[in-house]
Amino acid sequence: MKGKRIVGIDFGLKRIGVAISDERKIIASPFPTIIAEKKGIHTAKKLVAALEVDMKARNYELEKIVIGLPLMMSGKTGFLADEVNHFIELLKTLVNCPIIPWDERLTTMQAEKSLKEFDMSRKKRSKVVDSVASIIILQNYLDHLAHIASS
Repeated sequence: MKGKRIVGIDFGLKRIGVAISDERKIIASPFPTIIAEKKGIHTAKKLVAALEVDMKARNYELEKIVIGLPLMMSGKTGFLADEVNHFIELLKTLVNCPIIPWDERLTTMQAEKSLKEFDMSRKKRSKVVDSVASIIILQNYLDHLAHIASS
């Protein structure tokens, strides 16, 4: 019987940060960053193909995908949130699991702050910030699930 994992995504127009949970859904770990293609459907297919290779290699199924929704501080949606919603619609045509938009306000700033604490150069930070942001998104979601389960 295959285990199930949750994937976290930090969507960007240039790079897609990806994180994946363990089978117990406690810890978020990095997954290789996906470089965005010019067309969203090609990016979505590239992401799904990479996940399928990993699922086969590590014998698991996707339980759900949690994708960061970049809301404005006021809670309203803007251009990037519209792009994320479009990407969600594209993913829905390619995967057979729930896709959950997750409020990601301040996630990238939190990731940048964490990386600065490691005294990383701006150039090095730019290469990993998407991955770190996806880990934060997924870990926040996993912590939320744990909180609900313990209530």
